[in-house]
Amino acid sequence: MTRRQLHLNAFLMNTGHHEASWRLPESDPYAHVDLAHYVRLARTAERGTFDSLFLADGPQLWSSVGQRPAGALEPITLLTALATATEHIGLIATASTSYNSPYNLARKFATLDHLSGGRAGWNIVTTAGAEAARNFGLDAEPAHAQRYARAAEFLDVALKLWDSWEDDAIVADKAAGVWGDDAKIHPPRHQGRYFSVEGALNVPRTPQGYPLLVQAGSSEDGRRFAARYAEAVFTAQQTVEDARAFYADLKARTVAAGRDADHIKVLPGIVPVIGSTEAEARANERVLEDHIVHAHGVNHLERLLRLDAGTLELDGPLPADLPPESAIEGAKSRYTLVVGLARRERLTVRQLIGRLGGGRGHLTFAGTPEQVADTIQLWFESGAADGFNVMPPVLPSGLDAFVDHVVPVLRARGLLRTGYDSPRRTLRERYGLPRPANQHVIDPALV
Repeated sequence: MTRRQLHLNAFLMNTGHHEASWRLPESDPYAHVDLAHYVRLARTAERGTFDSLFLADGPQLWSSVGQRPAGALEPITLLTALATATEHIGLIATASTSYNSPYNLARKFATLDHLSGGRAGWNIVTTAGAEAARNFGLDAEPAHAQRYARAAEFLDVALKLWDSWEDDAIVADKAAGVWGDDAKIHPPRHQGRYFSVEGALNVPRTPQGYPLLVQAGSSEDGRRFAARYAEAVFTAQQTVEDARAFYADLKARTVAAGRDADHIKVLPGIVPVIGSTEAEARANERVLEDHIVHAHGVNHLERLLRLDAGTLELDGPLPADLPPESAIEGAKSRYTLVVGLARRERLTVRQLIGRLGGGRGHLTFAGTPEQVADTIQLWFESGAADGFNVMPPVLPSGLDAFVDHVVPVLRARGLLRTGYDSPRRTLRERYGLPRPANQHVIDPALV
């Protein structure tokens, strides 16, 4: 019997996930707009036989430009360039259902899937925050439930568009002068609450049929959406117990939605701070924490917690009278995670900023390669994860350390592939997922 294998995704963020990473001597503060930097990272992750890499995105300028490298290259464009520099690794781009239209976005992902040979993935986000809303002519962000309702219709339309060409619609009969079969083109003719989309996509059906569908919301609305649509879920969990509960809940919801539990992969985030000894790893962690500018962390926390500026005291606890998650319209699950972490571990604001500086609520772990591998194996084998969203605190050195030192340990334990399959597989195949049937084609076995 083949042993279950880890799925690893490399979450790449400019100079690294730690907010102070750009201040280290080896970091390039201009790397966020350097194609060569991302090519190097993608090839390193491919050397480590990762399933995929992932780029976050949002239609607004994140945080203060004084805090860390700000702004980001548009991810689908960047991943198209990376497709030409890699052969196997999946390419997952974040794109918002709140501030895009289904036709244009479906076309972009179909193009990426064709150009990459079936390696495209879409991290579906609903985009919280008034800053983004105001960039699109809105006075305030839409309500949480409304954003997810729009996202559901958006996905339904996108699936119709990707299925608007049957796989064999292209005939290419030179002798008869027939290039394609019009009977195998199916315009969506969709009329809904949020979208009206008439015509078929102007890109043929892709190698994967649909890109891999990824989602990251862990709120109640987010879990319902994931159970219906998602094939991989990025999640922030601080403890293995919480991760097990989330994993079991999401798998059960997926089955209740009429899907196979194995067709949704749960990948918690991990920020590994690696040293040759535990003491060295702790020292590396302290160097990063010592470079945090706490004023930035206070400002970010006050925005996340919906507090007036100047409310938080650096060496005091969070206020006792914070609003419940139900009153939050933005990033509900991240709000709950941050407040829960502070309350559970009785952290001061200063300590909380230090904990969040590396991964914004994702699990941060400092240790030797073997200790990092132990943590990954424990979560993987105890029903808490199908793999991990690896978030190096510093780039490129953190990814180098993971690939050079943690990956060999995982391979030696039989948890991770030693190479990619030949011939090349699609991203869906890499995640153990079937190619979706076209909704317009009747399976002969069912007739």
